[in-house]
Amino acid sequence: MKDVIKAPIITEKSASITADGKKVVLKVSKDANKVQIRQAVENAFDVKVTNVNTVSVRAKKKRVGRYEGKTKAYKKAIVTLAEGSKLDLS
Repeated sequence: MKDVIKAPIITEKSASITADGKKVVLKVSKDANKVQIRQAVENAFDVKVTNVNTVSVRAKKKRVGRYEGKTKAYKKAIVTLAEGSKLDLS
């Protein structure tokens, strides 16, 4: 269960999503499904989850001089919390 949640995602876009306090953006395991993500968040943070949306973020090509590479692909979960539940990860 604890291997499902990897880290919070703190970017400008995720900050605008989480500004109302009802949603949290997390980096999760690639093979985790929505039910596993919901259970992991509820058990780890003691909150009630109403909805889970997932996005598979693909790798992007990057260059440094003449060297090319790719960033790592990961899975992102946007978790909606129930009324009265609050979670601050920033």
